[in-house]
Formats: sequence, C-alpha cells, structure tokens
Amino acid sequence: MNALALRRSTLRTLSRTRVPNAVVPRRTFITIIEQGKEGWRLSLGRDPVRLRPGLNLNIPIYHSLQKIDLRESSISIPNLTGYTADNVPVTVSGSLFYRISDGYKACFAISDVQNNIRNTGTSAVRSVIGHFTYDQVIGDRNELNKRLNTVIGNSIANWGVECTRFEIQSFQPANREVERQLELQMEAERNRRKQLLDTQAQINVAEGQKQRVILESEGHLAAKSNEADAAFKTVVREAEARKQQALMEASALASQIDALAEAVAAPGTPAGPAERKQALDALVELRRLEQLRAIAKGTGNATYFFGDRAALGLGGGAGDAFNVDYAEQVKGGLAKGKGRVDVGGPAAV
Repeated sequence: MNALALRRSTLRTLSRTRVPNAVVPRRTFITIIEQGKEGWRLSLGRDPVRLRPGLNLNIPIYHSLQKIDLRESSISIPNLTGYTADNVPVTVSGSLFYRISDGYKACFAISDVQNNIRNTGTSAVRSVIGHFTYDQVIGDRNELNKRLNTVIGNSIANWGVECTRFEIQSFQPANREVERQLELQMEAERNRRKQLLDTQAQINVAEGQKQRVILESEGHLAAKSNEADAAFKTVVREAEARKQQALMEASALASQIDALAEAVAAPGTPAGPAERKQALDALVELRRLEQLRAIAKGTGNATYFFGDRAALGLGGGAGDAFNVDYAEQVKGGLAKGKGRVDVGGPAAV
C-alpha cells in the first residue's frame, strides 16, 4: 500500500509540473547569403548552383546548402616544434592568412578546407624551418615568411585557396640548455664584432693622424714656397725700386747741372762743357759739405782718416769728392770691424 501511494503522489507531482516548449527550427523556403560570402545549392545532392549575397530559394529536403566565406581569414599555428638546419630544437608560432578565390573548388575539391589548410601550414612550417639555420631565422625572419608563403600557396592553390601571407609570431629554442648555449654563442659573436670594430677604429685613427701629418707637411711646404716666392718678388721689386730711384736721382742731378750751367753762362750764350764742369764741381762741393756737416753733428766717438790728394794724383773738386767718399767707406768699415784702420794719410779728429 505504501508503494502504491508513493507512486500515485509522484504521478500527481509530474502532472502539475509544466514542461516548457522546446525550440524547434522552422523550415523555410528562403535563405539569406551575407555580404562577403558565397553559397552553393545542391538539388538532391547534385547540380550545384552558385548563390550570390541576398535572398535565395532553398526548398527543404530538396535543396542542400553550403556557405563559403570569401573574406581573408587567418589560422593560428601555436607552439609547433621543429629543428633548424643546424639541428637546434625550436618552438615556432605563427599565423597563416588565406583567402578563398574559387568557392566551387573549396566546396567540392576538398572535404574540410579549413582543417586541411591548417594541416598543410603545419607540415610546411616544419619543412621550411629545416632549411634555415638558427642565425638565419633570427637575422632575417622576412625571408622565412616569404618562403612559407610560397610553399603553402603552391600546396593549397588546387583547392581554390590563395595564401596571402604567413607571419612568424614567436621563435625560440625548445629548451633552456639550448637557449643558454645560443646566448653564449651570441655573446662571443658580439665580443668578436666589438674587437673588430675597435681595431677598425684604431686603424681609422692612425690613418687620420697619417693624413694630418701629410697635410701639415704639405701646408708647411706650400708656406715655405710662398715665403720664398714672396722674398724673391720683394728683392726684385726692391732692386727695381733702387734702379728707378737711381735713374730718377741721375735725371734730377742732370737737371740741376743744366740749370746751374745756364745760370753760370753769359747771358744769351748757351751753356758749354766748361760751364757744365763748373756746375758739377759746385754740386760735388755742396754734397761734400753736407756730408761733413752730418759727420760733425754725429754723437759717436769715431776717428776718420782722409787720403792724401797729392799721393793719389787728385786735385780740385774731384779730389775733395774722393776724400768725402773715402771717409764714408772708412766709417762703415770701423762700424763693422769695431777697430781702427790706418791708411797712411793725415788724420782729422
């Protein structure tokens, strides 16, 4: 009796409990293809028809529909292990970007296009990594990406799929021991490059000092050459100036002689040789007197010796001029030799 009563109570409880209506998909004759996608409709499993974005007819049971996304998509390939060409175990992660260019082939040339693209990318990464050394991958990752893009693109082209690019996201050794060895190797390489750079810098400094010395010597040479040219030109110009001065003095002296000769000559009579000689003697006498005046005004303690005109056979104005010139020569000799010169004539102090 107790079991029968319990069963009746359970049935009453279940009858009072309301079971919500299950959501049953409704069948419709219309299907919508979104923008950027493409649909292929089969009639009883054959005769595929391409459906473009928008409203399209889709009869239940009679029609079956497959949709393909034509936009660029990506597949992540995480933590893929492999070996480089120098037998370094590495872990690679990347992203494969693709775009379906032929929806018919993507639907009917292969069963599951996305999984097969992932499997192809995985095998291609392992294969291509084996052709590169660890340093090559670290130094030029773009070359690895290009190689993967080419290999994967050639493999999936028959499925109506285009591989747009492949990007390596992470690349590192598979274990800590290998990573430590590679760090030591890279540190040694950095030290080697540093030594090479230091040596090259020292060579450049030495070369710079060499060029500096060469340029300085060339500069000194050019300076000496310019100084020599300047001295030569100075001497030449001074000689030309002295020559011009002598010519001008001679011309002035001739003009003075002509003027004195005309003054001495009788009025209305042209000056002759006698008048000119008389004028010359007068000028020489004036010059002698000026020199004697200069000697008398000198402050130095000097002794002058004058030659004997009778012994030299000189007389008149010419002899006096000789005495004055000789006195000047003796004065110059005393100044140079700082001594006393005796020429055997009478002395005047």
